[in-house]
Amino acid sequence: MNSDANIPNIANSTEIIIVSEETKQEAEKIKEKANEFFKKKDFDNAIKFYSEAISLNPFVPAYYANRSFAYLKTECYGYALNDATKALEVDKAYIKAYYRRASANFALGKFKLALKDFESKLVVRFDGNSLCMPRVDVYHFDPLAWLVMKVRPNDKDAKVKYTECNKIVKRVAFEKAISVDNNQGSIIEQIDLEHMTIEEDYTGPMLKDDKVTLEFVKHCMQHFKDQKKLHRKIAYQILIDVKELMMTMSSLVDITVPQKSKFTVCGDIHGQYYDLMNIFELNGLPSVENPYLFNGDFVDRGSFSVECILTLFSFKLLYPDHFFMSRGNHESSTMNQMYGFEGEVKSKYTSQMVDLFTEVYNWLPLAHLINNKIVVMHGGLFNEDGVTLDNIRQVDRNRQPPDSGIMCDMLWSDPQPQNGRSTSKRGVGIQFGPDVTEAFLKNNNLDYVIRSHEVKNEGYEVMHDGKCITVFSAPNYCDQMGNKGAFITLNGSDLTPKFTSYVAVPHPDVKPMSYANSFLNFLNF
Repeated sequence: MNSDANIPNIANSTEIIIVSEETKQEAEKIKEKANEFFKKKDFDNAIKFYSEAISLNPFVPAYYANRSFAYLKTECYGYALNDATKALEVDKAYIKAYYRRASANFALGKFKLALKDFESKLVVRFDGNSLCMPRVDVYHFDPLAWLVMKVRPNDKDAKVKYTECNKIVKRVAFEKAISVDNNQGSIIEQIDLEHMTIEEDYTGPMLKDDKVTLEFVKHCMQHFKDQKKLHRKIAYQILIDVKELMMTMSSLVDITVPQKSKFTVCGDIHGQYYDLMNIFELNGLPSVENPYLFNGDFVDRGSFSVECILTLFSFKLLYPDHFFMSRGNHESSTMNQMYGFEGEVKSKYTSQMVDLFTEVYNWLPLAHLINNKIVVMHGGLFNEDGVTLDNIRQVDRNRQPPDSGIMCDMLWSDPQPQNGRSTSKRGVGIQFGPDVTEAFLKNNNLDYVIRSHEVKNEGYEVMHDGKCITVFSAPNYCDQMGNKGAFITLNGSDLTPKFTSYVAVPHPDVKPMSYANSFLNFLNF
C-alpha cells in the first residue's frame, strides 16, 4: 500500500526540511536493500524499503522513480503515476520519471496522457542548461525523442528509443485517422463463411453440422497442445455463434446449483493455455454434471490466448447452461492492443478477427449470481452506495469499458483491509473496505462476493471477514511471479467455498508478452 502520510509535500511545503548527511547515508543503504529485493522480483519488499528510504530523505527523485517501477511491476498503475509525479516535483530533469509516468498511463490505455508529459512548453534543466520545448502538435512531433536526443545526443540506446517512439507516434496518428464510426454494422456482415474453404490437407478439428461437439472440443484441446491452429473458418463460426448466444443473456446471469451438486469458479487465465489444461486435469472437464464459471481475463500477457479463448468459447457453446464466462478488464480493445491478444490474433489469423473478438467481448456478462446468495464479478464493488442487483442487470454492457461507473468498478476495483473507499492503486476503479462489502451484501441479501483480478501467492485470498474472496487461476503469472493458481469449488447444499491451489506446468518456449505492444518494452516495462 502506498502510505506516505508522514512524508512532507515538497511541492507545496513552505517548511524548511534539513536532512543530515548521516540520514542521507542511511536512506541510501535502505534504497540499495530495496534494489536487491527488486532484482529478486520481490516487488512488495522492494516497495516497502523504497518507502522507508523516502521517509528518511524525500528529496531524491530516484527513490520515487524506483518505487514507481516496482508499482508498475505489481500493476499498481495509480500509485506508479503518483510516484513518477513526485519524482518530477523533486527534479523536473529526472528523465526516468517521465518514462515511468508514461509507462503507467500507457498501461492504462491513456495514450494521449502518456505523450502529454513531453508536449508543449516543457522546460528541462540538464547539467545547468535549460532545454525549452516548443509548442507543437503532438501527432506531428516526437517530444520524448526530442528530449532524449537533446540530453543524450551520443547515446545509442537513446537513438533506438528515438526511432521507436517515432513509430509509435505515427501509428497513433494513423489509427486515429482511419478510425471508423462506432454505429456502423457488425463485422459479421463482412465475413463470407460460405465461400471460405477448408483446404484438403487440413487435419484439425471439424464441427459437426456447423455445431460444437464434445469430440470436437477434445480434439481442439489436443490440437492446441500440439501448437497447431484451428482453421480460420471454424474459428470464425465459433465466434459468430457465441456472440449470438451472449446477446441473449443479461448483464447479471442467474445460476442455480442443485443440492449436493458441485460448482467450480476459476479466476484469471491470461493466455496460460497449458495451465488451463491442468485445471481440467485436476478438476475434470466441464460437463452438465461438472459446471464451471471462468471469471474474466481469459487473454493477454500469456502467448497462448487464442487457444484459451477458443477452448472456453467452445465449452460455452457445448454447455450453454452449465458453462459460464464473466467479462474482465482485459476483455477490451485497449488492453488487447497493448498486452498481446491483438498481436496474437493478427499473427495467427487476421485483423478482421480482432474486430470480431471485440464485438463478442462486448456481450460477455458482467456478473453471475449463484443461488441468489453469491455474486461473482471480475473486479469488485462500487464507488457509490446503494447499488442493487437490478442495477447490475440493467447495465448496457455492449460497449468498451468506461472510465467510471458501475461497469468500470465491476471490472477494475479491488478490496482493501481498512473501512471506506480510497483511490485505486491501479488508476481505474476504486478500493473498497469491509464496511462497503458488508453494506452491499446486506442491501442485496447476499452471503459473500467472489472476485478475481489480483495475483495471490496461494492463488486465492479471503478478506472482509470471509465476505470477499479473490481467486486467481494463472500460476507463476507471466513466468515470473512465482505464485500458485487456484480454483474454488462449491456445493449446492451449503455454498461453502473450498480452495484448490496448484503450481504452473511446463509450456512451449514462447515467452509471455511475445505479441505485446513494443511500446511496453520501449519504456522498460
